[in-house]
Amino acid sequence: MLSYLGWKYPLDLRHILRNMLAVSVGAVVCVLLNGVLLGFMMKAIPPPEGFVPDDVSTYRLLRTEHFLSPFLAHAVPSLIGGSVAALIAQTRKLTFALVVGGLHLIGGIIAAFMIPAPTWFVVLDLIVAYLPMAWLGGNLATRNAS
Repeated sequence: MLSYLGWKYPLDLRHILRNMLAVSVGAVVCVLLNGVLLGFMMKAIPPPEGFVPDDVSTYRLLRTEHFLSPFLAHAVPSLIGGSVAALIAQTRKLTFALVVGGLHLIGGIIAAFMIPAPTWFVVLDLIVAYLPMAWLGGNLATRNAS
């Protein structure tokens, strides 16, 4: 019956638990790596003189290179979190890599509403840094694992 509905794998509790673990571990890797990279990159490319994160009026002082930090802190964790999920998942590896990227994307959408940024950056970040990078990570992981 399930194969008729397009499900090609038998329902196995071990597969379900392993897939849930894949998403959980991939998401945790994403969150932790996001924080670490953002902290490191903010030190590598410090904010301009006079910038105060709590004062929206000082955001105009940021130049293009200051947006490299958050972009990399979103793209790299999506790539690695998607890879981790694909490596751990028992079935539908690319799907679970994209689920991790989608969860990270939800966080990015929330941040886009909370943190003032230029429209060009928000669009680029939301379109490129999350799902495409998770897809790439999932593909790289499954290609190398085969």
